[in-house]
Amino acid sequence: MRVAGNAVAMRRCCHYRRESLTDAVGNIFVATGVSVRAGDRVLLKPNLISGRRQDGLPCTHPLLVAAVAEWFCDHGARVAVGDSPAFGSAEQVMRACGYDEALRGLPVRRLNFDRPRPVRLGCGETVGIASQALECDLLVNLPKVKAHCQMLASLAVKNYFGVVVGWRKPWLHAKHGDIANRFEEMLVDLLAVLPAGVSLADGVVAMHKNGPVQGGEPYPLGVLAGSANPVALESGLLRVLGVEPGRSPVWRECSRRRLQGSDPATLDWTLESLAALQAADFILPPALQPVSFRPQRLLSGALKRLATRLGL
Repeated sequence: MRVAGNAVAMRRCCHYRRESLTDAVGNIFVATGVSVRAGDRVLLKPNLISGRRQDGLPCTHPLLVAAVAEWFCDHGARVAVGDSPAFGSAEQVMRACGYDEALRGLPVRRLNFDRPRPVRLGCGETVGIASQALECDLLVNLPKVKAHCQMLASLAVKNYFGVVVGWRKPWLHAKHGDIANRFEEMLVDLLAVLPAGVSLADGVVAMHKNGPVQGGEPYPLGVLAGSANPVALESGLLRVLGVEPGRSPVWRECSRRRLQGSDPATLDWTLESLAALQAADFILPPALQPVSFRPQRLLSGALKRLATRLGL
């Protein structure tokens, strides 16, 4: 993926109504210059972190995923949707969050990322990335806008961490979490090894106060936001949330590298303006928890993942 461009396309969208979502998705994809040819393999990568919350709030909304899938199907692409959740399989989380109903009638394959391919990142770490994510023609990143107890906010860049398969994610937390900015460095390095694509963030109903799964509460942000450059989208969403970008560890790493899109002053707002969308009272964690997972947490997480897969 080439990190380039400063264009950020945002639309006011206050409800998960199919017609409103379809209209907004089309507008944003045109504004961001999305191009797809008949027969292209398009992989939608939502945030399917867990189906353990009955309200589905931490996950990308199924009706938004369906609207995106329909847009690409209408343009002749071969569409799949997949992820590697923290708990359970992608199929289990999709079922729990209502994806079966939302995607009914669409020719969309559902994938669980379970075929890791070792890839060496710029930081020197070798990670197991889902083959499905590496083999597609277009990778469509569909993050959920939410608070995060370790990264401050989970936005465009953080959502790509889901391409790392299964237990490797908590292991990387444990291995690199205590080493300066090594974990954020690894997150940003992922961008360089993934296919080209577009990011479209679900901020219709965001999650604030805490996250990425437990403790968060719904916040009516009413925003859909897209960009061909996930770094520009990261910067733009931080501005919408009213957050000083320097509070975000991921943004700091992007800025340290001087990646295009990391300077909020250079962003090109191609649809609605920042002033029309900015939130006034979105709450993020006042203090961040350690990134590293201790041995007890690794064991506890492994047992929870096993229980979820077994349906216990």
